[in-house]
Amino acid sequence: MTSPTAPAPLLIACALGIERLALRLGERGGAGGPVTVLRTGMGPGAAERSVARALADPALDGAAVLATGFCAGLAPGMHPGDLVVAEETRDPRGTTPCVGTDLLVRELGRAVPGRTVHTGPVTGSDHVVRGQERSDLLSTGAIAVDMESAATLLSAWRAGVRPVAAVRVVVDAPEHELVRIGTVRGGISAFRVLRSILPAFFEWHRNVLLPRR
Repeated sequence: MTSPTAPAPLLIACALGIERLALRLGERGGAGGPVTVLRTGMGPGAAERSVARALADPALDGAAVLATGFCAGLAPGMHPGDLVVAEETRDPRGTTPCVGTDLLVRELGRAVPGRTVHTGPVTGSDHVVRGQERSDLLSTGAIAVDMESAATLLSAWRAGVRPVAAVRVVVDAPEHELVRIGTVRGGISAFRVLRSILPAFFEWHRNVLLPRR
C-alpha cells in the first residue's frame, strides 16, 4: 500500500513516436517519484483523451504533468533546436498557467548548455501552421505553436489541481520551415535536444511535488 506521503508521480506527455523515442533514449535516474512517458497521439483531441484516461489511473493520482515534444517557433530569429518554456498555454477554450517556468529555464541551461531558451505563451492549433498564419499567431503574443500542449494541460487541470508545464523544442521557424521531421538537419537537431533534457524535467518535478491525497 502506498504511503500517503509518497512523492506524487510525473506524467510526461508527447504526441509522436519519434518524440517518445527521443525521451526513451534520454531516460535516466534522478526523478523525484515515479515517471510515466505517455504517447498521446497527434492533435488536441487525442491529447485530451489520452491524458484524461491516464490520470484516471489511481497510480497517477496527483501526478504533475509536463507536455513536451516538437513545436513551430513563431518569432523571427528562432532556430531548430531552440527550446520553448511555456508561461501559459492557450486554446479557444481558455488559458492554463504553467508552474516553475524559471526553474525549467535554469535547468534546461544546465542540461543543454548553449541552447537558446525562449519563454512566453504557447498556443494550440488543430493543424500544422505555416506562412501568414504563423504571423497572425505571433501578433497575439504567442511565441510558439503546437497541437497538443494546451489540450494536455487543460485535460490535466480538469482531472484535479496539480503542477503543469510545457517544454517544446523548435523543429521549424519562420526562416526554417521543414516538411518532414527527421529528414532534414532541423529535425535531427530538435531530436537530439529533446533526447537531452529529461534531467531538467526531473529537477522541475522534485521542486513542484504534491503529496498524494
